[in-house]
Amino acid sequence: MASTTTDYLALDLGAESGRGLLGRFDGERLSLEEVHRFPNGPVRMLDSLHWDVPRLFDEMKTALRKAATGYPGLDGIGVDTWGVDFGLVGRNDTLLGNPIHYRDPRTDGMMDHAFGLVPRERIYEITGLQFLPINTLYQLLALKTTRSPLLDVAETLLMIPDLFGWLLTGRRAGERTDASTTQLLDPRDGTWSSELCQSLGLPRSILPDLIDPATELGPLRKSVADELGISRPITVLVPGTHDTASAVAAVPTRGTGSNPPDWCYISSGTWSLLGVEVPRPVISAATLQYNFTNEGGVAGTTRLLKNIMGLWLVQECRRTWARAGKEYSYDELIAKARAARPFATLVEPDDASFLAPGDMPARLAAYASRTGQAIPADEGAFVRCALESLALKYRWTIRRLEAILGTTIRTVHVVGGGSRNALLCQFTADACGIPVHAGPVEATAAGNVLLQALARGKIGSLADARAIVSASFPVDVYEPQDIAAWEDAYGRFETL
Repeated sequence: MASTTTDYLALDLGAESGRGLLGRFDGERLSLEEVHRFPNGPVRMLDSLHWDVPRLFDEMKTALRKAATGYPGLDGIGVDTWGVDFGLVGRNDTLLGNPIHYRDPRTDGMMDHAFGLVPRERIYEITGLQFLPINTLYQLLALKTTRSPLLDVAETLLMIPDLFGWLLTGRRAGERTDASTTQLLDPRDGTWSSELCQSLGLPRSILPDLIDPATELGPLRKSVADELGISRPITVLVPGTHDTASAVAAVPTRGTGSNPPDWCYISSGTWSLLGVEVPRPVISAATLQYNFTNEGGVAGTTRLLKNIMGLWLVQECRRTWARAGKEYSYDELIAKARAARPFATLVEPDDASFLAPGDMPARLAAYASRTGQAIPADEGAFVRCALESLALKYRWTIRRLEAILGTTIRTVHVVGGGSRNALLCQFTADACGIPVHAGPVEATAAGNVLLQALARGKIGSLADARAIVSASFPVDVYEPQDIAAWEDAYGRFETL
């Protein structure tokens, strides 16, 4: 490994916030420093939810300017974001409108419409992807069904991280890990499905050429460099542009996992993505039955996982209370939840009523009412309901992964912002009866930076990257406690 320090900028955008983190790698350890942070979230215009791409790009340029000024040896830039959403680019490099947010209701009914054209089983056989109304396939079908003029003039579809890569470099390309969230990609051969495009009447021609993580996208556009006062060449490098792919690359475990795997990960934030790393897609009657997804990982791996609603339940409760004049920090809400009565109310976190933005406490109360349970009495009870229900859904998912793969999961690695939530981590250990290793918090940025280093030849493999993470960041371990009480609660949860 190299002995000199190299610097990389990770531009990591999540559903609540974005940040630029400077990664310094000395050949053995990695350190991360936040150089810029900014809020993110949907913007409502008329009847649609949008991402504010111009503002987000301006914030990313601010982060880049700060990093390039403070660290003259900056060796690369990598962008990662959430999946499924996209922008359309037309003639003369024209961005055709602000991309729509995945929680926009335009996809209502689109899954059933798709199944009327291609059987559900056939779509899964081709793509191996979990059925979610937010998937790119159903967003495109909504554009086609409403006869959107954008599809008539679009030249290229770019997923959100690819869109920012194009804005930075001028190159239109699709990175494979994010492309794998579209439900238009065949994960076995890594190509776009012409069959699905033809059968659904979607334009195959707008889907971009695909590139792999840990490669170069291209040099920074001259116009961007001039605007920011950057006189030296800087290259945009490709991490796992789907944030979960970069986060899983930074799970602090040895190697690239055993086969079958004996550990799982939870990339914990607005969404909880719980799964295992496998060498190839697992597409079977069982994965279809339980609606598991096969998403692209780095270094040729596959992430067999389930998307779970995650801390969105708590985030949206907090926003609802704030609108009513009750401002709580997350620490205050966790303290209230810790004091609340255990197992008073449980919900299925992935119930469709929880997907859209809005009054989450009212929706949780409505769910409790229709399932014959006590309605949470205060903020602590609502948050405890959400956290206990998430932990039980994690157990449900792990048990089905074990059955599908014929394995035993012995360790749960929680990475991302949710790893700071000590109460949820302990609930997860208790519910699953398995030790939970929590951290690093900034796993996505760490994976982003180390995949840039891999692209530059500074490290040799995914196993090297994970060894560096293990040496660089602390991990908290939560051992199972009070298992009997959680057994009783799981029996109740399964009936939901």
